[in-house]
Amino acid sequence: MNRSTIICAATVLSGVLCGVMVGGPAIAQTKSDKVFHAVATDTKGVDTDVKNVIFYYEEKISETAFVPHEMREVPVKRGTATVKIKFDNIKHIDLKPSGNGTPPHVTITLADGKTGDFILAIAGSFKGQSDFGEVELPAAELKKLTFK
Repeated sequence: MNRSTIICAATVLSGVLCGVMVGGPAIAQTKSDKVFHAVATDTKGVDTDVKNVIFYYEEKISETAFVPHEMREVPVKRGTATVKIKFDNIKHIDLKPSGNGTPPHVTITLADGKTGDFILAIAGSFKGQSDFGEVELPAAELKKLTFK
C-alpha cells in the first residue's frame, strides 16, 4: 500500500467512527426524551395540565451539595425491592398521603389495566410546563396523576 491509500483509509475510518459516536447517543437520546403529558389533581382538588412531565428529586451529597435527578419513571417500593415503573406504561397514579412525613402510598394503574399498590421510594415531585409556566407538584400533595 502506498502512503495516499493509507491516508485515505484512515480518513474514511475516522469519519465512520465519528458517525457512530455522534449517531449512537443521538439515537438513545431521542428515545429518552419522549415528552409526557398528564393532568395532576392536588389534595385541594385543583387540576393542573402538565406537559413534559418528569419525576424530580435531589440527592443530598453533603450539607451544601445536591445532585438533581430528572426521571421519566416512578421509583416505588414493593416489599424490600425498588421498582422503577416507566411513564410509558402508566395510565394513572392514585396517591394517598401518609400524614407523617414519609412518602405517600400509591396505586398505579398500567395502560393494560393491571394495578399495584406501592410506597413511593423517594419523596420527590412531578415537574413540567403548565399554560402559566413551570410547575412543581410535590408527590405528597397530590391525589392523582393521569397520563394522556
